[in-house]
Amino acid sequence: MSAALPTAPVPEPGALVALRGRVVTPQDDVEDGAVVVADGLVRWVGPTAAAEHADPDVAAAVARAAAPEPGTALLPGLVDLHDHGGGGVGFPDATTTDEALVAVLEHRRHGTTTMLASLVTADRETLLTRAAMLADLADAGEIAGIHAEGPFLSHERRGAQSPDDLLPGDTGLVRDLVDAARGHLRTMTVAPEVDGVVGPGGVAEALVGAGVVPSLGHTDATTEQAEVLVAQVAAALAGAAEAGEAPAREMTATHLFNGMRPLHHRSPGPVAACLAAAARGALVVELVADGVHLAPATVRTVVETVGADRVALVTDAMAAAGMADGSYELGPMAVTVRDGVARLTDTDDPEGGAIAGGTAHLLDVVRETVAAGVPLVDAVRSASWVPARVLGLTDVGGLVVGRRADLVVTDGDLRVRRVLRGGVDVVRV
Repeated sequence: MSAALPTAPVPEPGALVALRGRVVTPQDDVEDGAVVVADGLVRWVGPTAAAEHADPDVAAAVARAAAPEPGTALLPGLVDLHDHGGGGVGFPDATTTDEALVAVLEHRRHGTTTMLASLVTADRETLLTRAAMLADLADAGEIAGIHAEGPFLSHERRGAQSPDDLLPGDTGLVRDLVDAARGHLRTMTVAPEVDGVVGPGGVAEALVGAGVVPSLGHTDATTEQAEVLVAQVAAALAGAAEAGEAPAREMTATHLFNGMRPLHHRSPGPVAACLAAAARGALVVELVADGVHLAPATVRTVVETVGADRVALVTDAMAAAGMADGSYELGPMAVTVRDGVARLTDTDDPEGGAIAGGTAHLLDVVRETVAAGVPLVDAVRSASWVPARVLGLTDVGGLVVGRRADLVVTDGDLRVRRVLRGGVDVVRV
C-alpha cells in the first residue's frame, strides 16, 4: 500500500512523556490524574498526587507535565467493531487501500485508534475483492480486521442490505471469504433463521472453525431460534479458547434492536434472547447510541440492565461520517443524508427509506451515551475495553500499564483535542 498516516515526530526512545487531566481507566474515573507514556506504551497511570511515590523517572515526567486546561479528560483510544467508512469513502465501495485509508484516518483523527472495516451484502466477487484489499490494510496495521455484515441475513429485516444479494448459508463462500481476507476476517453478521446458518455443518460452525466470531443480526428469528445460535456459538468459542486454538473471544449481537424483529410481550423475538444472553455473560450487544438509531432511554436501560461490560458501543458509520449532507453509496445501495441522518434513497418517500448506517464518530457516540445518563467510565469502557475483549485483543482498549499508548484528549464537553496512537500524535488535518 502506498498511503501512510502523517504523524508528528516520534518521541526519543525511552523518553517519558506525561499527560494530565481527568483520567478514565477501565475501572476508574480519576479526577486529577496522569498518564505516562514511553516507547509507545503506557508506563504509568494514576492520581497525580501518587506520582511522587512512583519510579523517579515517572515522578519527574509528571512533575514536568503542563497543568491541564479545565475539563481536560484523558480517554483510551476507542475501538469500533462496526464501521463502514467515513470521510466520503465507504469500505464496501473503496477499490484501493489509499481510498479505504481515507475512512480509517477520518475516524482515527476523532479518537478511534482501533477499528474493524465493515463490508455489506454484495455479490460474491465484490465481497472477495474488497476483503482482499482490506486485508492489505490489516497487514499494515491500519485496521484490526474485517467485519462482514451479510450476506446470510433475513430478507424481512435486511435494513439497508441489498435484497438481490442475500443468500442462504453457504460454507463454501465462508471459506473463500476467509481465504481472501488472509486471516483478517474477524466477525460476520448472520441471521439464525436463515437456512444453513445454525447446526452441524452450517455457517456458524464454519466461521468459528476459521477463527471468525459470528454476530447475530438482521434477523426475524424467534427467541428460540436466536437462543440456538447463541448456545452453539458460545460453546464453540469457549471450546476453541480452551483448546488453545484461538484467544478468548465473545459473540456479539449486531446493533441490537436495529434490523431485528421488535420486542413484543407475546412475541419477544431475538431481542429478548440477546438481552438474556448478555445478562448471563454469554453475549455482548452492540448499541448504535448516536441519537438516531436508538432513543437515549433505550441506551440507558440496556446498560443498566446488562451492565457496561456486556455492551459494545459502535458507530455503524458509513461514508458520510464527518461529511456534509448529500448523496452517498453503501455498497450497491444509494443513500441520501439529510440533517445528518443516512437513509436509503427512496424516490417515492421524501423522508427516505430504511436507516442506512450512521454518520457519527465513536467519540460522538460516547458523548451521546453519557448524555443519556450513563456514567462516563461505563460509556468509555463500552467503547474501548469491551470491544477489544470481544476481539481477543490484549494490547489496546484501555489506559493500562503495558498496553499500547492510545489516548484521546478531550475538553470538558468530550470534544476531541488531541489523539495519540502508539504514543505518537495523530496529525489532525
